Amino acid sequence: MTYKEAKRKFFIERIGMFPFVLLGKICGHIFPLKTSHNIFLFFPNTDIGGAPRVNIDITACVKDQRPLIIFSKKPQNGLFKDKYIMEGVRTLDLHRLIDNKLFHFVNFFYRGLLATWINKQKGATVLGGESLFFYKVIPHLSKEIKCVEVCHLATWLPYSIGFIDRITTRLFSTERLKEQVAEQYRENKLPEHYFKKLCFIDNAIEIPEYLQTDNNNLEVYFIGRGAPQKRVHLVAAIAEKINSKQLPVKFNFVGDVDNVIDPSNYPYCKFYGNVKDDAQMRKIYEQADVLILTSAYEGLPIVVMEMMARGKPIISTAVNGIPNYIHHRENGLLIQATDEEEIVAEGCQYVEELLNNKPMRVSFGKRGRVIAIERFSKEEFCKSYRQVLQLA
Repeated sequence: MTYKEAKRKFFIERIGMFPFVLLGKICGHIFPLKTSHNIFLFFPNTDIGGAPRVNIDITACVKDQRPLIIFSKKPQNGLFKDKYIMEGVRTLDLHRLIDNKLFHFVNFFYRGLLATWINKQKGATVLGGESLFFYKVIPHLSKEIKCVEVCHLATWLPYSIGFIDRITTRLFSTERLKEQVAEQYRENKLPEHYFKKLCFIDNAIEIPEYLQTDNNNLEVYFIGRGAPQKRVHLVAAIAEKINSKQLPVKFNFVGDVDNVIDPSNYPYCKFYGNVKDDAQMRKIYEQADVLILTSAYEGLPIVVMEMMARGKPIISTAVNGIPNYIHHRENGLLIQATDEEEIVAEGCQYVEELLNNKPMRVSFGKRGRVIAIERFSKEEFCKSYRQVLQLA
């Protein structure tokens, strides 16, 4: 969708929703928000994942500003719910009211209600982290309200281009994604001032102590959601081929992968399911030898950052922002194939290569750790976000 098409589409939609939005605005004046907030954070839900982890980090960076978090999507597991509990932070979960297509007029109503509440907070800032509802609300905000978008994936770019007139700053977690948006702007022949709104900030993690593993088998881990773009079935196929060769390699799956593969078909693999406990997750990272990803597209997964920080080599498909961080034969191995059978073959080749060359594993891991220390500190992350949000 082009910029002009997106703008035209939203204009038509706005006419249809006007009565419900107006009713919401009226109710916003009659029933005002009883708490005061400098920042409003629009997040989808409390599910586990890389993007939600970034949302939690952002919340921690601005908790002194008494942020109000608005959740809008039905959670699938809600495993990160407790992590949003912070002093000074209030949450408002609206998914039961607005995430229902049969009663979509209620969604329209809450756009008007929230816009009125936010407009009454002088000097407020609205930030959206991978939240569709964020885009729905910001056109109804006054021009004095700063709107900041946080984007990790290119999935919504054809849609979100229709809202760039109302977005003050667009933040991207990979440089490649920022360049994708710049290219989209060039294709739409947009003026220079739109480009000046584009910013890049690396995500952040705690940098742990370096501990070298000494496993009997090569412990290969997939860590992530069982979402279609992760293509977990390809990791399972790699595990099957490696197992058929009776090599000393153990494959481990962390996440809800039973949504897409049947664990009973892979008795030689270990399945952890979703891991909520931070201590258990740290133990998993420490005992891993290699991370493997076969995603069709990615931003920069938090799991990649965590494994780099711990000095673990990574095998991954060379998609989106991954090659900005995983440099082939420097701190990992990049699968260049795009055909699924070829991805499996190349993945098997790289697993065997790391199995047979421990000095290479150690060298790759140490180089990745150096990159992580340089780029992923939480202090720099908070400093950058607070500068964008114009906070002291």
